[in-house]
Amino acid sequence: MKKLLCACLAALALLPASCAQPVEPDISAYDTAGTAEIPVEILGELEEDVLEDLVEAPKYVALTFDDGPRADTTARLLDGLLERGAAATFFVIGEQIPGNEPLLLRMKAEGHQIGNHTYSHVRLLKAEKDAVVEEIHKTETLLKEVLGDSSFWLRPPYGLIGAERSKLIRTPMIYWSVDPEDWKLLNKDKVVAVLGAVQPGDIILLHDFYSTSVDAALALVDALQAEGYDFVTVEELFRIQEVEPQAGVLYARPDRVRTWG
Repeated sequence: MKKLLCACLAALALLPASCAQPVEPDISAYDTAGTAEIPVEILGELEEDVLEDLVEAPKYVALTFDDGPRADTTARLLDGLLERGAAATFFVIGEQIPGNEPLLLRMKAEGHQIGNHTYSHVRLLKAEKDAVVEEIHKTETLLKEVLGDSSFWLRPPYGLIGAERSKLIRTPMIYWSVDPEDWKLLNKDKVVAVLGAVQPGDIILLHDFYSTSVDAALALVDALQAEGYDFVTVEELFRIQEVEPQAGVLYARPDRVRTWG
């Protein structure tokens, strides 16, 4: 019996490979897109410059919109951002809030950041200090009534506030690093052309008050997502870059402070 068993095993070993049971390949090293991941063990042995070529760092930018909300254009913008999975930051004017509360609630529900752009878009640089506080406080009060307690970061109208008045501000302030002047061009293609110089970490200024700016913003998202960019809120951009924003400081980017001229 033992000899018979040995003979059977020997015969099986001589069978052609096509007769053997197929072995399912191990695809655990592949992601859902079908591209192979480089094992960590190999990455650890590579030179730093070679590693940078193989593993591209994520690219993050922040889209910001001023002067809204506006019922038609802001709603269309939110539709487009939702479809593309892109987040943005909206610096809203207090006078625009009444009647547009559903848009603010939608912004919050869909993961966007909401900030303060004063109540009536005044030039804080030239306003009396009491007026500066009132302009910011009135909008913050309206925002809290709709959205609840939160820290609503400030974007001074025209990006101007000055050293003395900045001492009155209890939140971080956000300037921008890319400004296509969409409010002046009012042309989607011209705005997108200017935005071709966007770099990782940039804060882009646009206005959801204009239909052409909405068109440009969505075209920009399509173009940059194709290049591997992710669109995040300003607050997320600071967190990603591990920068703790300070109250009363005006930031052009998380790594760049706007100094007083």
